Amino acid sequence: MTRQHCLGIAFAAIFTASLVGSVTARSGVTQVPEAAKAAAQASPDLVGALSKELGSTPEQAAGAAGSLFNVAKSRLKPEEFSQVASAVPGMDMLLKAAPATGGAASGTLSQMGGSAAGLAGAATAFSKLGLKPDMVSKAVPVLTSFVSKSGGADVGKLLGGALK
Repeated sequence: MTRQHCLGIAFAAIFTASLVGSVTARSGVTQVPEAAKAAAQASPDLVGALSKELGSTPEQAAGAAGSLFNVAKSRLKPEEFSQVASAVPGMDMLLKAAPATGGAASGTLSQMGGSAAGLAGAATAFSKLGLKPDMVSKAVPVLTSFVSKSGGADVGKLLGGALK
């Protein structure tokens, strides 16, 4: 092999490795792997149902659930969210599994308030998890159904109202 050919192969290998690393870092999945694994184990029924609906890994589903529960937490009174949290095993771990969605754009949306801010933050979190943002609308019914079954219809309605 010529020296140029060897250098070309080496360059291609380095480029490919850096590209794969970049894509993995951008997906956001690597940001909270331990928290997501723990959350998936702490709430296997919810995470399993959500993973099946979204066609995702359990870790992605745990992060997605956590991001939506964070939206609900920000919109409900503490005593209302406590009812939701008590219906979901491993709620603390699910909340920790959600990727951070901070930044100038989400700060502006948060100041605007309303459903756009919360669900836009959830869509951003879904993107960081490697999920399509439009999957938020598929995830909400799974969460509300689970909470309704485990905590009662009234608690499910609280969550559903917070995620509209």
